[in-house]
Amino acid sequence: MMIRIAALLLALATPVLTTPALAEVNIQEVTSPGGIKAWLVEEHGIPFTALEIRFAGGTSLDAPGKRGATNLMTALIEEGAGDLDSQGFAAARDGLAAKFSFSSDVDGVSVSAKFLTENRDQAVDLLHLALTQPRFDPDAVERVREQVLSNLRSNEKDPGNIAFKLESARSFGDHPYGSDGDGTIDSVTALTRDDIVAAYKGALAKDRITIGAAGDITPAQLGAILDKLFVGLPDTGAALPGRAELNVKGGVMVEPFPGPQSVVIFGQGGMRYDNPDYFAASILNEALGGSKFDSRLMTEVRVNRGLTYGIGTSLSSYDHAETMLGQFEASNENVAQAIDVIKAEWAKIAADGLTEQELADAKTYMTGAYPLRFDGNETIAAILVGMQDMGLPTDYAKTRNARVEAVTMADVKRVAAELYKPDDLHFIIVGSPTGVTPTE
Repeated sequence: MMIRIAALLLALATPVLTTPALAEVNIQEVTSPGGIKAWLVEEHGIPFTALEIRFAGGTSLDAPGKRGATNLMTALIEEGAGDLDSQGFAAARDGLAAKFSFSSDVDGVSVSAKFLTENRDQAVDLLHLALTQPRFDPDAVERVREQVLSNLRSNEKDPGNIAFKLESARSFGDHPYGSDGDGTIDSVTALTRDDIVAAYKGALAKDRITIGAAGDITPAQLGAILDKLFVGLPDTGAALPGRAELNVKGGVMVEPFPGPQSVVIFGQGGMRYDNPDYFAASILNEALGGSKFDSRLMTEVRVNRGLTYGIGTSLSSYDHAETMLGQFEASNENVAQAIDVIKAEWAKIAADGLTEQELADAKTYMTGAYPLRFDGNETIAAILVGMQDMGLPTDYAKTRNARVEAVTMADVKRVAAELYKPDDLHFIIVGSPTGVTPTE
């Protein structure tokens, strides 16, 4: 993922926000006079508020033959609204010292806003204008389209991006998850302004909003903002996609790509975050290939054998599917051995679960690292949205570590046997590996 230098510089220049200690995070459920719901963490140490909005659906809502429309639309929202063209909108935003960002992924369109208390009303008015009256001017459409096309051309040469696309297509087939939400060069080139307007009307609607706020704002003030912010949006949007059926057949796919190294993505089916066994699954993943340097796969693949610089796994939950994926890069001559080691460790954890020390270490890491996520109002607002989308209670931040600690060795062993399926493990290789026999 490309680092945006401008955003990094802005983050470094922004004053550090006061962050409440995790035990003191008090999440309030707010309902506006008009009935719009949101979660709020009040923090009045600095006159500043972060607002996070998510519209469910995202690039999965692209109409047939219009792949990339939602992504292009999202990139254009801030390029002029109402009577303000692109430059006029940017000047108005900067004059308020506000920050807006719009992004999309397979499951949602996200809107992030940061504004000073003294400019709150004007900033909200400007954001409302962007959400409800985007201009989609022809010159802006062509300029942003070319930026998207440039990224697509670059991605065609990136083995990691190629591997991820192949993994998505293999796992999800014809479901929207199976293709790139950014579109293809052909599909994005063919998009018209009418396609972009249709994507806008389908994605930004009142029936799919989740909201989180953190900072110098009261429930009453937030409620007033919410009733103002979404006036003019349609009540309903495009139909959400159905459940994605995952291809769980194991195998090895090789996509030839020149170079001394190969990129490998591997995985199988995962577990939904609302499953009662999700904490046990998370502990298992942490021990096998999570963030710790002494995870099993880092130890066996990197430290003991020197086959790669790094390797990791994660539980990936989409709105309509769940997977468990891992990735590593290795010299072409080391790929086959690395795959054999991964298969062996997958079978081992399925059969034996974890050791007492691994369980204790994973719990220590997970409970210690969790409070560090709450490192600013913007991050907190985003976490509040994620918690709501996952159906978590408002006290989750305070009880989450206790839930981790409550997982027993018996839980871990039972879940390991149910979750890890060596016969379902598949590998996508982009490169020129030696000694690897493709099976598909």
